Amino acid sequence: MAGLWCWQIRPVPQPQRELSRYADGLSRVVRGRVLRVRPLPVEAKAADQDNDPAWWLDREPQPAAAVSVDVAVAEIEEVTADLSRMVPMRGGVRTTIYSREGPLPELHCGDVVEMPMRMKTPERYRDPGAWQYADYLLAQGIGVHGSARSTKVQVVSRSSPSLDCRVFVAQGWASGRMLRFIGSAANRHLPSGLRLTEDDAGMLNAMIFGDRTRLDHALRLGFERTGSFHLFVVSGMHVALLGGILFWILSRLRVSRWIATLTTIALMTGYALLTGFGVPVQRAVLMTTVFLIARLLSRESSVLNALGAAALAELTWSPSSLFEASFQMTFLALVAIAGIAVPLGERTFLPYARATRKLRDLWLDPVLPPRLAEMRVMLRMAGDALEGVFGRRSRRLPELTARTLFFIAELVLIGLVAEMVMALPMAVYFHRATIFALPANILTVPIVSLLAPAALVTFCAALLGPWIAAPFAAATALLLHSIVWTIARVSHLAAADLRVPPPVWWVAAFAIAMWALCCWAVRRSRAWAWGATVALPLVLLVVLWPEPALVSQGQLEVTVIDVGQGDSLLMISPQGRAMLVDAGGPVGSSGESATATSAFDIGEQIVSPYLWSRRIRRLDVLVLSHAHSDHMGGMPAVLRSFRPRELWVSIDPDSEAYRELLREATELGVTVRHMHAGDQVEWGEAKVHVLAPAPSYVNTGEPVNNDSLVLRMDYGKASVLLEGDAEAPSEQQMLLHSLQPVTLLKVGHHGSNTSTTQPFFDALAPKDAVVSVGAGNSFGHPRPEVIARVGATGTHLFRTDEFGLTTFLLDRDGSIHEKLGAWNEP
Repeated sequence: MAGLWCWQIRPVPQPQRELSRYADGLSRVVRGRVLRVRPLPVEAKAADQDNDPAWWLDREPQPAAAVSVDVAVAEIEEVTADLSRMVPMRGGVRTTIYSREGPLPELHCGDVVEMPMRMKTPERYRDPGAWQYADYLLAQGIGVHGSARSTKVQVVSRSSPSLDCRVFVAQGWASGRMLRFIGSAANRHLPSGLRLTEDDAGMLNAMIFGDRTRLDHALRLGFERTGSFHLFVVSGMHVALLGGILFWILSRLRVSRWIATLTTIALMTGYALLTGFGVPVQRAVLMTTVFLIARLLSRESSVLNALGAAALAELTWSPSSLFEASFQMTFLALVAIAGIAVPLGERTFLPYARATRKLRDLWLDPVLPPRLAEMRVMLRMAGDALEGVFGRRSRRLPELTARTLFFIAELVLIGLVAEMVMALPMAVYFHRATIFALPANILTVPIVSLLAPAALVTFCAALLGPWIAAPFAAATALLLHSIVWTIARVSHLAAADLRVPPPVWWVAAFAIAMWALCCWAVRRSRAWAWGATVALPLVLLVVLWPEPALVSQGQLEVTVIDVGQGDSLLMISPQGRAMLVDAGGPVGSSGESATATSAFDIGEQIVSPYLWSRRIRRLDVLVLSHAHSDHMGGMPAVLRSFRPRELWVSIDPDSEAYRELLREATELGVTVRHMHAGDQVEWGEAKVHVLAPAPSYVNTGEPVNNDSLVLRMDYGKASVLLEGDAEAPSEQQMLLHSLQPVTLLKVGHHGSNTSTTQPFFDALAPKDAVVSVGAGNSFGHPRPEVIARVGATGTHLFRTDEFGLTTFLLDRDGSIHEKLGAWNEP
């Protein structure tokens, strides 16, 4: 009842429509209170923008430094034809403050600031499964994002920060102290293998303070592939370790049980606030508190009861957490361990593992079951025999061997059950089947149990002095480097990066029901427990079983994916073969410049989720029209996730990003084919004709639009022409070879007036035309002249900025059917 009531009164983030009216790209004065300040590396100065993260760089030279500032807006400038005035406003803006030269302004959480800025609303991608950056910002109270020059920022007043501000500042202070130690002479004098680096500091800050802003992307990817990225999330293990150490120290100091319990809870809560107080930390603090209070009251501790109490508290405070991945995964993991793995161990070998303790206490034998007492006697006899041969030191060898084997068995059991249960949320939310998660976690989790306390001791010692912290830092570096080395070796295996579509809803419901049955069965009897050991692998098989892709058999499909100001088209042959033409990306003239500045991977977060929503696991062909970032930016992620059999390209321009793409394709075993005008490919019942570039075309400089690979696909009387960004010179060359009319035209260069010239369009005379373009783009695409040119002939024009994802189904008889939205919608 409490949950239902809280669900009804829950605060739901509302679109900040009033503030969005002023996000028109014009410079407006904004006054408000600073909520958060985050420094941005120069190479990622616009990491929090949408698919065009450097939109403000079109107007400004390359900045020397930048900082991201969240501002709670109080007033905004309203400009009319006659006057400008400040009007009250409510909402939030994420601002990138940049400096071409000189220092950035010193801003603190709670400051009231005033600055002129250009604002935009984050772009929404209308594709099934797409991650929405706009919703992510809205959940933080941010409705628009913008940019401002550092020289224009004025601090109106400074005020005492709120509790949220103090926590945020404390987290930044803790991360900064770790970085300061990295640069100290004490750290530099350590041997290279025992020295902490800046990358190490990024990992440690993520692990113990929850600050992942400096976490290396390549390193993060390796941990994600092996299912061990949770090591860099401040999780329940970290909180439990801290609580256990604190309580043990206080007990050793003979502190009373009440004071030790309350002190441990208080310090754990303080540490949790320092890490940002995420859902896993909230759960861990609540569960540890329940355990400590139960121990204080001499009550039996129950993991599932403590988990239930934590879930009840979390959902009462925030009912919407039920639908968040972090809540589901953190609680599901504990249900797997405490609800299935541990009871299953109790039915098998865990009693034997406990019986190996205090082996020389003979008085324990009579109170144990006969089989356990017999094992203790056998271990003592083996130890006595070894003592007679090798001396007293070998006496405990059988005991230690048995305890080690039981410890490994416990790790394997918990790891197996947890990975089999977590396969469902990993497939749903991350589209990964982490095959090597079990060995990776078995090897690294015990090390992390030592690393986390060592890192905290290093941090505390660094507060006293860098030379005091040096020996602890050496131990921390040794443990950390061993984890990184292990994960690096595992993640480079090809099978470590297996991407999968999410299962259908009834599979998820079946899995949850079976897990609940397993929780009951392992407590029922030994026979039922063995039944659970059979059910768990079967559920895993059902979750990961490949289902047929969602395709329209007997029709040629062309789906234009909404990737903003870029191109990405999914082609499905009448026999169900899949081809992806381009993969979107950030806007930029060359592949390197725009892609390097974007932390938003449109291939991973927009294009791939749509392909997975169609249950596509592998592409037959991946086509790159040309090496501009708005066509190629998302391609590396698609290449890794879908391992296409072939990659089609045109010419080889001077682009490092393009060369890197070809290198990665070669490493993945993808066949690279260079295509030119005149080439033909039989693609099932459809035929692909290459119309451009001409075989004699050469470009040894940077990529240009006329590099575009232009394809025509025919299926019976139906046909489609994909022009890429080809411009007038390329179109004129194609006109020399007598172009035939087509059923569908993908308009060239996002509707720019440099493409889709009148003679070219007249020769094609399409029934339908579609343009892939970003809403409110700064180029004015599609141009009014092109719209008028298309409309004058009665051709139906479709635009992704207005309709979102659009699907065209072409029949053999030449008819065409249009569909807006998801593939399975009417």
